[in-house]
Amino acid sequence: MITINNEPTAYTPIFLGTTQHSLRLSLEILIMVGMKLNDEIIETYNVTVSAIELGHLPNIGSEIAIDEITGSELSGFKAKLKQSDAQIQNTASTDLEKLVDLKNVGRYQLLKGKNIMTQDLNAPELTNDNLILMRQLLGITQQELATALDISRKTVTRFENGEQKISDKFVDKLLVAYPDLAESIEVQFDWVSLTFPDLTSKQVIADVLRLQENLFLERPTSQNFYTREMAFAGEKNIYIQDFAPIKNPETQAIEQKFGTTLYLTGKGTRLFEKALLEQSMNWRNFFEKARQYRGHLTRLDIAINDKWGLLNMNDLVKAVQEKRFWSKSKSYAVHGNVDDGWTVDFGKSPFVIRAYDKHKEQANKGYDTDVKTRVELELHQDKAEYVLDEWLNNDKKLVDITFDILYTYLWFTNGKIEDQQLKSDAVRDEIESTVEPMPAWSLLTALGKKMKFVREPKKQSVERIEKWVLQSVVPSLAVLKKTGHWHEIIEAINTVELSAEHEKLVMATTKNAITQASKQLNINFEKPTKKYNEDDEQGKGA
Repeated sequence: MITINNEPTAYTPIFLGTTQHSLRLSLEILIMVGMKLNDEIIETYNVTVSAIELGHLPNIGSEIAIDEITGSELSGFKAKLKQSDAQIQNTASTDLEKLVDLKNVGRYQLLKGKNIMTQDLNAPELTNDNLILMRQLLGITQQELATALDISRKTVTRFENGEQKISDKFVDKLLVAYPDLAESIEVQFDWVSLTFPDLTSKQVIADVLRLQENLFLERPTSQNFYTREMAFAGEKNIYIQDFAPIKNPETQAIEQKFGTTLYLTGKGTRLFEKALLEQSMNWRNFFEKARQYRGHLTRLDIAINDKWGLLNMNDLVKAVQEKRFWSKSKSYAVHGNVDDGWTVDFGKSPFVIRAYDKHKEQANKGYDTDVKTRVELELHQDKAEYVLDEWLNNDKKLVDITFDILYTYLWFTNGKIEDQQLKSDAVRDEIESTVEPMPAWSLLTALGKKMKFVREPKKQSVERIEKWVLQSVVPSLAVLKKTGHWHEIIEAINTVELSAEHEKLVMATTKNAITQASKQLNINFEKPTKKYNEDDEQGKGA
């Protein structure tokens, strides 16, 4: 028995499959339903149904628990499912993914050669020249290295002469013997943007981020065609843009348009990592959860932090100016200067590799950092999704994927690259076999795969305001204090009304917990921030 547009019928609804044009991942899917009467299909309907209510895709030809169908051929039909007391595991999304893979297999094979960023992981192995440079940067002799690794000096000499291959086991022993070296290069996310076509900003906050909504400031916006913005602590570090509800002038009903974009800036990723820590989650868990809500990456920045000072931006800029580099992209640009710091960009959206002097950049803003040079992979849309697919689906570490891409797309050399080499059918192989590589860049790409992908959770702070007050306001306050006007300043501070943005900043700064997690971790952020190794599934400290 099923009701069609409020008319009870004796039909039994039968599942006839998903329609070809609706074969996509969605919270609402289009399926074909047959009306069975006396063992015969009398008519069929293409109906929209909630994937969450459906729970799982039935077998074709089996009965489907639809209670009611409403709509028309013009506006489309919607189905309402019977409510069951039994808890059915929701596998609809997984079933649809399998169907999508099956449907797109031919198209994927055709596009794979064009769109794939890398083939197999192919970052270079550590060479004898790399080992010599590492030892020099560590400031140790061959004998000191041999003693630290409990091997003979002759063995070290054979490594450095190229007589003996440097194994992974040797590199692992080296990193254990020199723990500072193991932390000299690290990988972390520096920007994350996700679109959710079926959610509102408040749903993203409550269901995806699981942050406390009262820590967000709601305000109008006109950016990116959206009309509403929800900003954590009133600042643009963690913010979500969507469409504000509007009243239909004809029906007077409040209408909500779905579709929203989440933005986590550089600072926002660090703040959100505190939320991940509170929820005992890591980035992998978060992205897997986001995909359950049809979250699609629009931008992903992966930062490679060189805290060792291995890369020198003056050397990189000189190599660019002298054309001692090879890049898959013909586009590149140099910005900055020696005093303020250099920045070099290779490529254009949707994929840019950027190298810049992070220490000078932060110093110009009045901040300090232990990062000397940063190399960023800025990926948009399909490029970002490709990296996420490789990480989530193919048992690869993000560090391996990151340095594989870096090695595949950019290479610096010590010698000049001749024009005829750039015209070779196998340009990269020709250059690597005939032109000496830049030792620092070669070492970065070879050693990088041994480094860690880290989370560095930080709490919301008023450091920016404090720094401005100390630098720009305190001298003036000292004058007022010495001239007898201090009490007026204190009175003004006590009576001033804070803006909505400032109120949210105060609330977010003073609250220890920013999430809805039932169990909050007791984290002392007054001590030096602890970093967490993302590749450790338990999320233990790095």
